[in-house]
Amino acid sequence: MDNEHYPFVNLPLPYDYNALEPFIDEKTMQLHHDKHLQTYINNLNNTLKEHPQLQKFSLEQLIRNSSRLPQKLQSEVRNNAGGVYNHRFFFNGLQNPTQTEPSGKLADAINRRFGSFGAFRDEFKKAALSVFGSGYAWLALDRGNLRIITTANQNSPIEQNLCPVMAIDVWEHAYYLKHYNVRADYIDDWLQIINWEKAEQNYMDCMKRW
Repeated sequence: MDNEHYPFVNLPLPYDYNALEPFIDEKTMQLHHDKHLQTYINNLNNTLKEHPQLQKFSLEQLIRNSSRLPQKLQSEVRNNAGGVYNHRFFFNGLQNPTQTEPSGKLADAINRRFGSFGAFRDEFKKAALSVFGSGYAWLALDRGNLRIITTANQNSPIEQNLCPVMAIDVWEHAYYLKHYNVRADYIDDWLQIINWEKAEQNYMDCMKRW
């Protein structure tokens, strides 16, 4: 990602707002990116403006070190830095449907870990459905091994020293205009628009850490 340090800006989506139709509607993408993500960016910049000693840290460093901060500041940084990081990661992991299954080394790793892509898909959907309230489901690398995890609110796998490969945002604002309260249908549609090339790149970058 670009713009990794203060002041943070809202980077354009790597596709048009309507590029994910009919799976995610244009209005949802516009509101999600221009309003929800922008709010996290504004809040993070306002927090860092008041604490210039934190401005030297990258977005990932802010998240990794948030637990060392005073309690009030800890929550502000975790929620808002996490909100920026998680939304950017989620948006960059989507594309107009051209490839509905992984290939290459990520596909091999998924098959080794879960038995088949179908088994992975079912387990990932189950995890995403299990998130109570707001949060994310992730495919992440843990010391070289793939894991499906969930996080609440804007918490991130990098707080747990895990390396994210792909993610779904299951906050209701990510899908309510089109899918109403039927999260399962949203997850099924999201599975059609995963940018597997980006996920493969993330996986290879993560593997370099171990």
